[in-house]
Amino acid sequence: MNGYGPEFLKVAIVTVLAVMSPGPDFAIVVKQSLSHGHRAAVYTAFGIGTGLCLHVTYSLLGIGVLIRSSPGAFTVLKFAAAAYLVWLGVSGLRSLPRDPELRGSDGNGAAGGPKGPTRKAAWRTGFMVNALNPKVTLFFVALFASVISPLTPRLVQAGYLLLVPVTAMSWFCLVGYVFTRQRIRRAFLLHGHWVDRALGCVFIAFAASLALTSLR
Repeated sequence: MNGYGPEFLKVAIVTVLAVMSPGPDFAIVVKQSLSHGHRAAVYTAFGIGTGLCLHVTYSLLGIGVLIRSSPGAFTVLKFAAAAYLVWLGVSGLRSLPRDPELRGSDGNGAAGGPKGPTRKAAWRTGFMVNALNPKVTLFFVALFASVISPLTPRLVQAGYLLLVPVTAMSWFCLVGYVFTRQRIRRAFLLHGHWVDRALGCVFIAFAASLALTSLR
């Protein structure tokens, strides 16, 4: 990884901010935690991590094939990625405080509720929510096109394949534990717009960097 520390750090920072930003993955883990308890949330988090492995893999492989077959098309992809990152950034900067979601829950977790899903069913729920989200596809294609160098070794790319899902699973396992407490869940959702705004600034900075390097 010698010489690729800054690149790896960029991917790590954006990954952390992205997984912390409230979205479909966050919502389903909170829902599973409140409805069925911590164990269901953990297996849902594992499913989300598996879905992210899929996204990271085809993003890395697809970009590599595109670089080899058509450098011009890759340049077009980079400009499209920059435009998408700007859109994400502006959307993040415009984020407003949320009303707490899932307010139909009483915050008591699985107590008194319906029988929880099996481990396989909880995993499948997390996987499907993440794998079928087109925004995740666009996010990783844009991120890797803008940050990862064509010369990045396969070993470093394998590190990204490990970094992204492990980061997400660790975060969502923590979410599944913490958000059995109604007051904490509501406080996070109320202030989650600051995470979105911070992520928006990062996206716009990456977009500017990508556009400038593409013009050289």
